[in-house]
Amino acid sequence: MYHLTRLSCHNSPTVITLLTRHFSTATATTTGSTLHDRYTFKPPSSLSPSPVNPNDSATKPNKKKPKPKYRPPSSLDPTDRKPVRSNLPFDFRFSYTESSPVVRPIGLREPKYSPFGPGRVDRPWTGVCAPAVNPRVETLEGDEDPLLEEKRKQNREWIQGDPLNSAERKALVLQCGRAKTKRHINIGRDGLTHNMLNDIHNHWKFAEAVRIKCMGVPTVDMKNVCTQLEDKTFGKVISKHGGTIILYRGRNYNPKKRPVIPLMLWKPHEPVYPRLIKSTIDGLNVQETKEMRKRGLAVPALTKLAKNGYYAYLVPMVRDAFLSCELVRIDCQGLERSDYKKIGCKLRDLVPCIPVTFEKEQIVVWRGKDYKPSEDSGCFTEDRRQSFDDFNSDFSAGEDQEHAELDSSSLSD
Repeated sequence: MYHLTRLSCHNSPTVITLLTRHFSTATATTTGSTLHDRYTFKPPSSLSPSPVNPNDSATKPNKKKPKPKYRPPSSLDPTDRKPVRSNLPFDFRFSYTESSPVVRPIGLREPKYSPFGPGRVDRPWTGVCAPAVNPRVETLEGDEDPLLEEKRKQNREWIQGDPLNSAERKALVLQCGRAKTKRHINIGRDGLTHNMLNDIHNHWKFAEAVRIKCMGVPTVDMKNVCTQLEDKTFGKVISKHGGTIILYRGRNYNPKKRPVIPLMLWKPHEPVYPRLIKSTIDGLNVQETKEMRKRGLAVPALTKLAKNGYYAYLVPMVRDAFLSCELVRIDCQGLERSDYKKIGCKLRDLVPCIPVTFEKEQIVVWRGKDYKPSEDSGCFTEDRRQSFDDFNSDFSAGEDQEHAELDSSSLSD
């Protein structure tokens, strides 16, 4: 205090200024003066720009508009557009290899609704398929309408044109090999589905043939797979090696005039079919059926099925096993229950045999009392096997000729 009084006595302007600043700051902090608001620094607008709206095209004229996100079609969309009309002369099913029009269901698990969506296709959905002929107008019992079969045959013959020779077939097979292209279509447990028809035609836009790889349940009956592929796509199978199929589109095929194939938006519910395994086997009583099931599970396994494997060897193996044993057990550990049930159903029709049980992930089949071996043991018909043999012989002969030419040239050198 003594020093402050001594300085003030000199009346120095510097001292007066310091004292003024000191008292003004103290007063501002205590009494809430407006000096702080008056002398606060406000940055210019260039240093703190206001947020710009990304959709404002005036500020950024060169910025592109954001691409709208993909939204799959929904059943809630308005149905003001016209329904798709397809002139394909066959019934639309979810799977053409794992469902048969001969087997009639005994009921439906869910109410009938179209997997194509409401009002998208001009065909009604019966719960199992979308028939080419309106069931309200005419009911077809047994086989299909012969006019549809004749129309399919005429369309296929016109699209295929002249048959391929050995050189053309060899070139197409080599072009679709795994060393040349990675484009292919996989057929899994659902078999040849309806939407796969659209995938095949999409592949045919870029190549004359497409490679199809079959795995799992459909490979038990490869003859049916090849038949359905030719019947539904109007193509031709020109090569088959194991589960790999080469499907040719035809000489007169025009990608711009491809057929209209409406897509299924979801998988329909499976209808209720009769039970595959009954409480008592035909010709046996309850006690004999129980003993046979117990004895079948104790029989050594004929083979063990791998998941998503190739099962074309299964039918001839079971037929050969029935020559020495009346019960056959197939180990299916690791497979889905629906998969080995489908395999058992195919064995019942192809061998033929009687399914005994599916317990403990096993397939047990019985040959029956009056078993007769089936004569149809091949996968293809005779003419198709002959055409493949001609192609394979020509292919091997061409390779032998090339090797001979290389050997002769090396000897001459």
